[in-house]
Amino acid sequence: MLAAAYTVAFDGIEARPVEVQCAVSPGMPAFSIVGLPDKAVSEARERVRAALGAMAIALPSKKITVNLSPADLPKEGSHFDLPIALALLAALEILPREEIAQVVALGELSLDGKLVAVNGALPAAMAAAEQERRLLCPRASGAEAAWVGAAEVIAAASLGAVVRHYTGDAPIEPSQPGEVQDRAAGKDLRDVKGQERAKRALEVAAAGRHHLLMVGPPGSGKSMLAARLPGILPPLTPREALSTSTVHSLAGLLQEGGISRAAPYRAPHHTASMAAVVGGGRQAKPGEVSLAHNGVLFMDEFPEFPRTVLETLRQPIETGEIMVSRANAHVAYPCRFMLVAAANPCKCGHLTDPGRACSRASNCGEDYLGRISGPLLDRFDLRLEVPPVAYTDLDLPPAKEGSAEIAARVAEARGIQRARFEALGVDATTNADIEGELLDEVARPDEAGMELLQKVAQRFGLSARGYHRVMRVARTIADLDGSDGVGKPHVAEAVGYRLIKSA
Repeated sequence: MLAAAYTVAFDGIEARPVEVQCAVSPGMPAFSIVGLPDKAVSEARERVRAALGAMAIALPSKKITVNLSPADLPKEGSHFDLPIALALLAALEILPREEIAQVVALGELSLDGKLVAVNGALPAAMAAAEQERRLLCPRASGAEAAWVGAAEVIAAASLGAVVRHYTGDAPIEPSQPGEVQDRAAGKDLRDVKGQERAKRALEVAAAGRHHLLMVGPPGSGKSMLAARLPGILPPLTPREALSTSTVHSLAGLLQEGGISRAAPYRAPHHTASMAAVVGGGRQAKPGEVSLAHNGVLFMDEFPEFPRTVLETLRQPIETGEIMVSRANAHVAYPCRFMLVAAANPCKCGHLTDPGRACSRASNCGEDYLGRISGPLLDRFDLRLEVPPVAYTDLDLPPAKEGSAEIAARVAEARGIQRARFEALGVDATTNADIEGELLDEVARPDEAGMELLQKVAQRFGLSARGYHRVMRVARTIADLDGSDGVGKPHVAEAVGYRLIKSA
């Protein structure tokens, strides 16, 4: 007796199809799984045996062989439990083989037959839609998988419910998508006293998805400003939300099956390892840069991160993709994030205060910020000095503008950019994405602005990358002003964010 079920194996965010073949043949009683399974998959035979026993289904005294095809593709994870059980039940003629062949299944079995939620239901549903099959998954994963829309999702609470569904005793209604969260419940910029220039820099960075470096003494409000950045970012587009949620699904971060349209905000500690930041580990899992895809990656105490971790950021900042290469895996994850970094001007943090700076002030500052390499520093579009706030400013009334007002301007500027790129037929969403001839076409300043830009480039020795990043920031400032062209004032403000003494 031979039967087959279908599931997926995850290769990065790609869900690759896997055929689960089950043969029940005469011979010494045995239950073996072949096809390059990992430990979790090999242990599935014990979970399947116990789950079937809980349903009063005894395995025959025959040789049971399960083959996971293609055999040279590594199979990892407990989500193979359900498809193995389905293939076995079909081979025993308990379930109809034709019906089982029309679904992509994933789910972990508990010993009493209940189905446990697993990571990756969203990309699995996308793979099922491509194969023109339905998706069968645990009930807890159904709302998440239903977001794809192109594939019918059957979410069952237990293996017994699956059997009753396919035998017609108790059909299961298709799952519906979970709730949508449009915007994160963030903190308000109105809480920040003073720091008007820093607020403006945040607005420009959010409008064009530009990378931002803030340098200032302890207590000046760098972390406070960064924590309020999500409150001024516009909601993700449906395409962006699906792309981001796919990564979060693989990492098990989706809450109650809901897809969030709020831009992700990730803030790893400076003791985080390279695998935690860029991805890796035994199973080449996504790191913080990928979990921040289409959102913000905030790195506080930036120079305190290991040098190897900082240098690995250079490539994904430019390409928007990270390749995690290990001896047993080569996996690509998307990581188009907005990097926001904060740093003290020196180790003690009081370089700019003559009354508190140490005797090594000058050299200490150079050594400390020198941990950030020139090529990495060159990739920040905006570099901002955040001065200390006087205690007398803390008693000032709240600012007139809060996150809501700034968010409205950011959303309007983003809308201008999307309309521009759609009219040009370009696959880009923000000014940070444009380059080459397109950059020259849409962001080239007028004659006065071009003259200023060239003088600054010559005087301060801007690299070609720095030159183009100034043009992108100037284009964003012009969009915030509602200007069709880029003028000298826009270039002047963009240059002001590029040249600071501390960095």
